[in-house]
Amino acid sequence: MATLIHTLADHSDDVNCCAFSSSCLATCSLDKTIRVYSLSNFSELPYSPLAGHGYAVHCCCFSPSGRVLASCSTDGTAALWDTRDGRRLAVLEQPGASPVRVCRFSPEDTYLLAGAADGSVVLWNVQSLKLYRSGKVKDGSLMACAFSPNGNFFVTGSSSGDLTIWDDKMRCLYNEKAHDLGVTCCDISSHPVSDSENGFKYFQMASCGQDNQIKLWLILFADFLGVQLKYKCTLNGHSAPVLACAFSCDGQMIVSGSVDKSVIIYETSTGNTLHTLSQHTRYVTTCAFAPHSPLLATGSMDKTVHIWQLDLKQPCAGDTVENESKVAVEDWSEDDVSAWLCAQDLADFVGLFKTNNIDGKELLNLTKESLANELKIESLGLRSKVLQKIEELRMTEISVSVPDEFLCPITRELMNDPVIATDGYSYEREAMENWISNRRSSPMTNLPLHSLMLTPNRTLKMAISRWQETQQK
Repeated sequence: MATLIHTLADHSDDVNCCAFSSSCLATCSLDKTIRVYSLSNFSELPYSPLAGHGYAVHCCCFSPSGRVLASCSTDGTAALWDTRDGRRLAVLEQPGASPVRVCRFSPEDTYLLAGAADGSVVLWNVQSLKLYRSGKVKDGSLMACAFSPNGNFFVTGSSSGDLTIWDDKMRCLYNEKAHDLGVTCCDISSHPVSDSENGFKYFQMASCGQDNQIKLWLILFADFLGVQLKYKCTLNGHSAPVLACAFSCDGQMIVSGSVDKSVIIYETSTGNTLHTLSQHTRYVTTCAFAPHSPLLATGSMDKTVHIWQLDLKQPCAGDTVENESKVAVEDWSEDDVSAWLCAQDLADFVGLFKTNNIDGKELLNLTKESLANELKIESLGLRSKVLQKIEELRMTEISVSVPDEFLCPITRELMNDPVIATDGYSYEREAMENWISNRRSSPMTNLPLHSLMLTPNRTLKMAISRWQETQQK
């Protein structure tokens, strides 16, 4: 089971990233701040928020020791902060002053890797605070990075869809076109897996992208053999671009967050879905497992961070419906409904729903009155909770049934007045006008918009109208 135990709602704009140390959680936002919380009671530390950046903060991460927190921003810098008192230790300016999108510490605390919108990649020496090496991806903006467990290699992901493997001398060793529409995140598990073909130890890597997919890879880091990257499988649980992914510390789970507003936790060995979490109301932009406790943090453009408690000892027998995203809710069996109840922390109602033969079709037709009069749920609070979960399920069912190209990328709702922005994507006019009134970047790529002109997409509007007519027949 995954239980929502706390919600942080201190940021005033989109949450872009969250990161754990052994004792703290850090979050950062478009509101230019980084906030730091104690894991003991989720209270904000006295020195928080950290407010040294001049523009949006895109990424934050703790050093392996937990003593230093790094952040990076549109202002073209990465900053280092002392986690004991919040003191800013250094401001590291990216060559070319391009917006810095992502940062990561090497496992041995030697380097900080910073990647920027112009494709530049920089290794900073954390002790001397000097630039150690720099390079550049061959195409696109740098959107993702991860170090190998030994720190001798790292991987970057770009908006052009490439995964590139580098050594610590900034030599490009391997390049793979991984995601057609761009890589958004990548992570490497610190636990090796055996490969039966040759006996070598491979590490698992995950990448996700604008193509709605999460891909799992086997990657070999060996000085005497070079590097090898082998495709393992694709996880297709999301119905929209996947913005974040992360391995659990033991490598047995991987979590992802998406534009479809959902969080999915997979079992790494099988690719099976363990949990689907749908409590966020906007894009899920970040997710992270805690290193030494069964906690998961997820952040969203709804300005909140949810903290989840994972029950790793006794999972419910089917915490989500297998292949839930591929099976219409109205076609669910009674057992599918029981599994859904477990996933929503409503396992106490499994017996009641089975006694009343509630299948998927019956579930969608439940009302406040039927919960009270037919199922005899006396508690108003419990009835409201069940009804809210059913309403979320109805909304998910609507989103799944509508062709994805008819949904506005910002609201994930059916478009009524679609317009084309200069990034080439179509949006609902009102949603896009609200977006560009606050920022001048693309909602899909985060890159600057060369013009704020919006052009009516009449072809798409006609296609939506024809589709709506077919649904009414």
